[in-house]
Amino acid sequence: MAMIVDKETCVGCGACVAVCPVGAISLEDKAHIDADACIGCGACVNACPVGAISAEGAVAKKEVENNHGTDLWVVTELENGEPVGVTYELIGVASDLAAKAGEKCCAVLVAAEAGDVPQKLIAAGADKVYVIADAKFADYNTDLYTDAICQLIDAYKPSALLIGATADGRDLAPRIAARKMTGLCADCTELDIDVDNQVVEWTRPALGGNILATILCKETRPQMGTVRPKVFKAKPMDATRTGEVINFTCENLVTSPVELLKKEAVGGTSSIKIEDAEVICSGGRGMGSADNFKILEEMAALFENGTVAGSRAVVDEGWIGHSCQVGQSGKTVTPKIYFACGISGAIQHLAGMTGSDTVIAINKDANAPIFNTAQYGIVGDVNVILPKLIAKIKAYKEN
Repeated sequence: MAMIVDKETCVGCGACVAVCPVGAISLEDKAHIDADACIGCGACVNACPVGAISAEGAVAKKEVENNHGTDLWVVTELENGEPVGVTYELIGVASDLAAKAGEKCCAVLVAAEAGDVPQKLIAAGADKVYVIADAKFADYNTDLYTDAICQLIDAYKPSALLIGATADGRDLAPRIAARKMTGLCADCTELDIDVDNQVVEWTRPALGGNILATILCKETRPQMGTVRPKVFKAKPMDATRTGEVINFTCENLVTSPVELLKKEAVGGTSSIKIEDAEVICSGGRGMGSADNFKILEEMAALFENGTVAGSRAVVDEGWIGHSCQVGQSGKTVTPKIYFACGISGAIQHLAGMTGSDTVIAINKDANAPIFNTAQYGIVGDVNVILPKLIAKIKAYKEN
């Protein structure tokens, strides 16, 4: 998919040479593109001031042909052989959108073996489950999963593909989108469907979270988006639902250049993931230091399903790991109680925790924006207030 240069239009300015990420363009009076080195990214097309560079005709034809599809697909993500929460959340919203559009909600399961997972996906709201089962898929692998799902897309041609905005999902989605030459809207927080045009309306934060942008993909299929965990609620499981299970066998599956040697769990101060916690003790820069997060750990340990989290500022400081970050560039959480300790309440952080049932804020700045979101607020130094609060909680539990 190399780009081509109109030699008569080219003025030899060299703008394309400067932007090519792979050094495939040289200047020989006129621009020259090495077809073998070109990756077809299109950066030179946008950079050319006279419009002398364009895609080969085969690329344009591909885009025109790739504009049909039916049904909404959800890619299943597994952990220890079971679907993760965001899979059920996406099936719930996809089933509603599919019903609105007069289509079906389908789940895609790539695994070493299917087991009873297809029945669980159907109970969650899927009308069909496409199963790709092979021992090669025992662990997530970018190359293998991309190839397998793309083969499935070619065979059944979905209208839209929904993927959880998890670590694996954020790796997989853009690879599929690039392979299928389609668009991808990342980190969506709202979904709807334009029934008249049969297109998904993907909504995500933009401009630093100050606005919400709704994006449509009218040109190519499948439409694609990654969706943050916890922005939708999973539907109650219905064991009486029935659906179709379709087994698919991949042909000439790519050989992965990567070999998995071992796996190690990546976690924070608790074995409980912040997106699964019912009580979150979250700290910001106002905590003062990494050592002071031990106070939050002590408080989180008082709750059966409590854990520690933090804002981007403390992650950047290295006080906690990125897996514990709440906010626009971190994770979305919906706990029953969210303690915001020393967190000012920047809009980027609020985007990740406003779904909490109860927010309790502690900040020495009485005008901190976090108090506009919190149901309860305490003005003061967190390192003075938290020990007193912990003592009160311990006394309450003893009684």
